[in-house]
Amino acid sequence: MSVPRVPRVPRVPRVLTVAGSDSGGGAGIQADLKTMLALGVHGMSVITAVTAQNSRGVQGAWELPVEAVRAQYRSVVDDIGVDVVKTGMLASAELVEAVAELIAGTDAPVVVDPVGVSKHGDPLLAASALDSVRTELLPVATVATPNLDEVAQLTGVHVESEADLRRAAAAVLSYGPQWVLIKGGHLPGEAVDLLTDGTAEHLLRAPRHDNRHTHGTGCTLASAIASQLAKGRPVPEAVAAAKEYVTGAIAAGFALGAGIGPVDHGWALGAAAGAGLRRGTPAA
Repeated sequence: MSVPRVPRVPRVPRVLTVAGSDSGGGAGIQADLKTMLALGVHGMSVITAVTAQNSRGVQGAWELPVEAVRAQYRSVVDDIGVDVVKTGMLASAELVEAVAELIAGTDAPVVVDPVGVSKHGDPLLAASALDSVRTELLPVATVATPNLDEVAQLTGVHVESEADLRRAAAAVLSYGPQWVLIKGGHLPGEAVDLLTDGTAEHLLRAPRHDNRHTHGTGCTLASAIASQLAKGRPVPEAVAAAKEYVTGAIAAGFALGAGIGPVDHGWALGAAAGAGLRRGTPAA
């Protein structure tokens, strides 16, 4: 008697985001999961904080207890497993230390987005947590993705021009990440980022789009890197592909509410279907 064959189901790359929730849907957990879906990986989440947030700013933020964060993480990783972990808003030293401990015990690459402030300048990381980010979180990062404000927060290095990017990268690498991507989007001219592990250097350039609707850019880029790593790309290729994706998302960013609207996470899907969010027509 033959035993019926169970069809083999292809395994989908799994990415876990550990971050805060954005009620407006443009950044945080919501941006992460949209990015992961658009890039063909299975997104999972550990919510570290809840924010009241819209296009005009952050009106309130409430961090979750450490035990709730730890329970979410263990629930997902112990059953489903994970190929890459991405971190975002961690809010407090206690959360940073707990998440760093969880990550250190997980055999997967880690993308650390050391979120310090929102697009509108609202603080999302307690000053008392900075040292924990330096000593606990950055050392377990495969790729760290600070913007220029976060570089200044963490290292005291102020980047005024492209020539300063290498010095900023060295300062962040001194805390232990394998790679660092210094995001130079706040500099004038082209949007230029520096990716380096202290030996190899990659300058990534993209045209600057005249579009103020850029909410969620950092979350989106870090999640795109994590997604590409989960699909097996080496770090330089993953970061280059992620930058291409986020550049398109920025170009397609759309107005929402009275302030700064989000990037369009589904821009490539919308282009393929002949429709997109910014045209007000859902893709089929």
